[in-house]
Amino acid sequence: MATDFRDHLFPLDHPRLAQYRSCDPYTYVEELRRVPLFDEVLSGWRAVYENTRFRGITTDGRLRPGLFELGQEEAAPTEGAVMAAEALLDSLTADQRERVSHPLDSKVWRAWMNPEIYLNRFGVRLEEADEKVHERVFDLVGACLSPSGVRAVRDVMTVNGFLGELVDLPRLLNEHSYNVNLFGTPSTTQPWGWNLWGHHLGVNCLFVGAQQVLTPVFLGSEPNVIDRGEHAGLSLFGEHEGLGLEFARSLTPEQADRAVLYQHKRDPQMPVGRLHPGDELHLAGAFQDNREIPLEGIPASDLDEDQRTRLEELVELFLSYQPDGPRGSRMAAVRRHLDETYFCWIGGRGEGDPFYYRIQSPVVLLEFDHHAGVFLANAEPEKFHTHILVRTPNGNDYGVELVRQATGSAGRLDDPA
Repeated sequence: MATDFRDHLFPLDHPRLAQYRSCDPYTYVEELRRVPLFDEVLSGWRAVYENTRFRGITTDGRLRPGLFELGQEEAAPTEGAVMAAEALLDSLTADQRERVSHPLDSKVWRAWMNPEIYLNRFGVRLEEADEKVHERVFDLVGACLSPSGVRAVRDVMTVNGFLGELVDLPRLLNEHSYNVNLFGTPSTTQPWGWNLWGHHLGVNCLFVGAQQVLTPVFLGSEPNVIDRGEHAGLSLFGEHEGLGLEFARSLTPEQADRAVLYQHKRDPQMPVGRLHPGDELHLAGAFQDNREIPLEGIPASDLDEDQRTRLEELVELFLSYQPDGPRGSRMAAVRRHLDETYFCWIGGRGEGDPFYYRIQSPVVLLEFDHHAGVFLANAEPEKFHTHILVRTPNGNDYGVELVRQATGSAGRLDDPA
């Protein structure tokens, strides 16, 4: 039986919360770095960001060519996005414009992270900007995402504010604990983009003419429901959880033998390192832009027609934050490579069991994971703390492959910040 998040609240005087009560986002990082485990994780992430150039997620270290073609007509909302980005720039002070603006190939693209740890300080932080800037940022999000995508972004931010109230850490956790950056010059013909990231949120958006790439994207929440106050009844990721579980339950015993990698979220049979102190079971999280992620589980070629349809529906749910045109193009590519698409599962398949699953193909990588508590007290993963990830493997996260074709550059994303 799944538990309620209120069964796992720290007392407000507990050291896990009380020791950070006086911290702001800047001093909180300093305090965390006094803890060896945190310092090791943060130092590792920072080293990857500083010392590596972008290549892209692969299955074996080799990029697969010919998957992403420049010049496709996707009916991306480019014109509206340009207008919204220019309005955002107009709303900023000269200092803010300088901080928010980066070269197209800046490695600042790769600085996003989803923990509430303000380690990489690029762009304009919404809580340090006025209401007009907030409105222009949300206008940009609205111009670039589908209505359900806009709701997902706003809901993640709203839940973050709820969490801050719940644990009495509003200086660290609030609905404006997020940074926005722009890359290149907004244009209806030339490549440019933006990102918005912070606790449980990372959205990266790149336009090239009528084409749009909206990955990496991270969405999460702890808890994933608001049960009291103005926003009572708001919940996140129930469809991703429910459809994923339905699909896993549709597997025959023989299929499940291949798809289910481990029976428990924290299975003693897992190799050392499979469970990450920051990412749990996610493989494609922040700073994992170049990770090799071998295919695991069962290929769609070994599913029946109903299961293949269900798998496509699950993929489309993950991509529902994208506008109709770009999402249609992504789904067409997914269908072309459906036989090469793998599904794997970790955890139980009972109603209350937490779990992880991944869908991986040459053109998309999707992850769903239930996590242990960070600001809540559950030491084991619970279904009220959820993370999802969307990646474009084989070199087109951040639209890098399309930029390479459009500009003739290497699309390195390793220039100085």
